Amino acid sequence: MTTESIVILGGSFAGLSAAHYVIRHVLPQLPKKDGTTYAVTLVNPSKDFYWRIAGPRAIVSQELMPSSKYIYPIEPAFAYAKDQFKFVQGTATHVDAAGQTVSVTTPDNQQVQIPYIALVVATGVTTASPLFTLKADSADFVSQKAAFQKALATAKTVVIGGGGPVAVESAGEIAEVLNGKPGWFASAPKNPKAKVTVVSGDKKLLPILRESISNTAEKYLNRLGADVIYNTKVVGTTIENGKTIVKLSDDKTIEADIYLDATGVRPNTSFLPKEWLDNRNRVACDPKTLRVTASPRVYAVGDVGSYTRGGVMDQANALPVALTNLKTDLIAHLSGKEPGPDRHYTADLRESQIVPIGTQKGVGAFGGNKVPSQMVWLIKGRDYMISQLAQATLDGAGYKKEGKWKPEPATAKVGLSSG
Repeated sequence: MTTESIVILGGSFAGLSAAHYVIRHVLPQLPKKDGTTYAVTLVNPSKDFYWRIAGPRAIVSQELMPSSKYIYPIEPAFAYAKDQFKFVQGTATHVDAAGQTVSVTTPDNQQVQIPYIALVVATGVTTASPLFTLKADSADFVSQKAAFQKALATAKTVVIGGGGPVAVESAGEIAEVLNGKPGWFASAPKNPKAKVTVVSGDKKLLPILRESISNTAEKYLNRLGADVIYNTKVVGTTIENGKTIVKLSDDKTIEADIYLDATGVRPNTSFLPKEWLDNRNRVACDPKTLRVTASPRVYAVGDVGSYTRGGVMDQANALPVALTNLKTDLIAHLSGKEPGPDRHYTADLRESQIVPIGTQKGVGAFGGNKVPSQMVWLIKGRDYMISQLAQATLDGAGYKKEGKWKPEPATAKVGLSSG
């Protein structure tokens, strides 16, 4: 008996969800073949799933956000799948597109070759600061946060680079921990202990939100003791006498006890064939079908894909599309029959972003509508959606049913009969 694998690279939001979807809705519909079974192989550098959404609160306080709330073991979530699921802890280092194999380095430096009949790239992105990305060992990751928290406790000056949601959320959490909660109607802390500065390269915070919401975000940061510098980028840092000298694009410098880099992310794609990538080093895929057009039966889901502006809400729309098309392509490949209809992805570009600022306030919009501060707290500010969604994400609860979709005329599939 041989086992053919649909290999999924990445065990964060997109990868976990993809694995559950394939087990429930793809494997049962593949053509039966004597002597052959089908399974999912999930490859991830860590044996744990990290609830990255909670990162801004997790970096400031073990009491407010204990590691048990944001780190979960992956394998128990697939106990229901029995022989249809295999977990490989390791880092993908190379993909042989012609041979349809993935090279993986395990934590003990063993090299493993994993063949695939279909490949899902869900490797996500790496943040500029290691405090927000779980790379391999969870204990080391938690220790890094503990060291940051120890340094933060005595900090008098903190600089945060970036003006997006992670920067704003982190600034709010840090300022509140250092300066305390202001009175409900206060415009600034009564006895601030630290100066927190956000350095934004844009003309406003939270670029995808309307200006009035961005202005409210600054007001909420101010009431916690955080100020914002606009139209300025951090161009470098040096350490002098135990302080971090933050160099700015206007040739000025700021001396800080702590500098937190929240300036952006880098896609985890360095191991992939160059012809699979776009000019931003994201996986180049068809914007409607999410197929990687450079190679047969390869798909991109999550922040690593060229089709998305990022975020778990967009992933929820895109993932069923990619995996339905995977199923269509794989059935055609295995049966030799003409492929069925495509499923198409349509980006939801309405204004949607929810940003807590400290434990009391927040700003945001959903579906183009402004979300009141109290609703931001209710949706995300309480615990960064852990109680609502963490276990459900881990268990794939949102993909227990396949759902209805509108068939589209099939486009030419690249290399369906190859491999």
